[in-house]
Amino acid sequence: MLREFIELRELRELRELRELRELREFMAVLKTHPRQRKKIAEILLSRGYITQEQMDYVLSLKEKGSKERVGNIFIKDGLINDTHLAHALAEQSSKEFADLSQFEPDDALISSVPLDLMYRYQFIPYERRDGEMLIAVSDPTNVMGLDEVRLMLDTPIRVLVGAASEIQEILKRVKGADRVVKDVSEDVKFQLVKETEEGEEVLSAERLTDDMSPIIRLIDSTILDALNKRASDIHIESMANAVAIKYRIDGVLYEATKPIDPHFQGPIISRIKVMSELDISEKRVPQDGRFKLKYKGRSIDFRVSIMPSIFGEDAVIRILDKESITKEFHELRLDILGFSERELVRIRKMIREPYGMVLVTGPTGSGKTTTLYAALSEIRTGQDKIITIEDPPEYQLSGIVQVPVNEKKGLTFARGLRSILRHDPDKIMVGEIRDAETAQIAVQSALTGHLVFTTVHANNVFDVIGRFIHMNIEPYNFVSSLNCVLAQRLVRTLCGHCKAPVKADARLLEESGLPVNKYRDFTFYEARGCRECNGTGFRGRTAIVELLDLTDEIREMIVERHSSAILKKAAREAGTTFLRDAALEKVFEGKSTLQEINRVTFVE
Repeated sequence: MLREFIELRELRELRELRELRELREFMAVLKTHPRQRKKIAEILLSRGYITQEQMDYVLSLKEKGSKERVGNIFIKDGLINDTHLAHALAEQSSKEFADLSQFEPDDALISSVPLDLMYRYQFIPYERRDGEMLIAVSDPTNVMGLDEVRLMLDTPIRVLVGAASEIQEILKRVKGADRVVKDVSEDVKFQLVKETEEGEEVLSAERLTDDMSPIIRLIDSTILDALNKRASDIHIESMANAVAIKYRIDGVLYEATKPIDPHFQGPIISRIKVMSELDISEKRVPQDGRFKLKYKGRSIDFRVSIMPSIFGEDAVIRILDKESITKEFHELRLDILGFSERELVRIRKMIREPYGMVLVTGPTGSGKTTTLYAALSEIRTGQDKIITIEDPPEYQLSGIVQVPVNEKKGLTFARGLRSILRHDPDKIMVGEIRDAETAQIAVQSALTGHLVFTTVHANNVFDVIGRFIHMNIEPYNFVSSLNCVLAQRLVRTLCGHCKAPVKADARLLEESGLPVNKYRDFTFYEARGCRECNGTGFRGRTAIVELLDLTDEIREMIVERHSSAILKKAAREAGTTFLRDAALEKVFEGKSTLQEINRVTFVE
């Protein structure tokens, strides 16, 4: 206690000395500059950011008793942005303006400052110069706050002025998983939800222990970071001398943080197993589980896969943020998924048929379920009974009955589909056909007056036929039930803020199957990377599809078991655009790159 008292007294004395020194400096400035400092409104006017009428209007609000700061009133009314205000504040306080639009933080400098301190006072370390730490703030008039920062850092600081939104965006980026073991912001709190017969039981970390372990904080912060970066999966990979944490964003893996010490591998996997209610003592066989978290009032589902490897166990966590997805796709329609106008006309005709089967195929993560939900969203009118069975439901749509598969309780796709047929449906969606029994029931449903939407894993529209024949489905019944087969892939779209025109070299054109002479001077676009896209050059994905319309001629050819080459020729003549051609259209429109479509499709 005595030592703490002495340290506190010394801090107070130091502050008093600094305050006295700053007061003397301020008085000296007043003597040399007796004029009163310019007002923010006057600076904004002189810089041409506002008009005289706008200034008079805002000043009249202040005279009427508004307690809002003048700069904030201008921003709220949409007259200026926070960059304009930062320029004005920098001029008013005689400080340097910091352009943070392309600023990349120095990891070493960022790591030297406590994260909670940066969040509390809303600043970022900019650089070290001449023995001082330069920090960027949005409010240079907060003298007391800056004094606290100076005392806490115990180093000379120089203040720069930056835009508030840019400072907040950088703070979000530096709040990654690589800082978590050192310190984690207090608002990163999840509640683990355990589903019971009576409902949901909340198991918060605070109930288990007051002193949350670093591993729990690491997992929580990794999940938070993944949610903020729009990741669909979290990969935890064990290596010989490290553990790697990666995020899958727009279908591609990126390192979430630098590899961490291998001693964390066991505790990390054990924590994930505990959350998923898996056997922590079993380390030799794969395990699958799931858990649910509540964060800021919304429930988020996670599917977990644990796999043994030569260096220990690996984990993959699939993020199913249904509420966020539902909000993002509030008006979920086929046209916002990237379908061309030509394919939109054809598929909209198929999904409005009174009965039959609409089959979507593609690998895992190719957007099949999203496409089916967009189709359901377009055809729901409230006059038809629509029921879905999925594992688990990925979207929440009003007016549709959604049934989750529960294999632990015996509710499989086949059993659930039988029950659905007794529930008087008009349209049915089966999340995935995995076995012969489900396939048989789905085909019979389509033949008996129901419109069935479903998915199956296959490479293209013709491989689907082989899949169903291998499930012992009679080819005649299968093709009679089919309305269409839609094969789908997702390609990343270029970031609109940083994409740049480029001429493709001859080698890339040859690899892409394009005539060199024809496309040598064609303007393609390439990914550069900026703050908006986290340096990847891409933001979001768009669908490319090939749609096979089952005409009578093609049905007969399938029943007669013609070769794929003959079927492809007939499909092309019937108007089918194949995946590669659809992908090239995205490139020619400037939405993607040749390298990206070469990753997703191949040259025939």
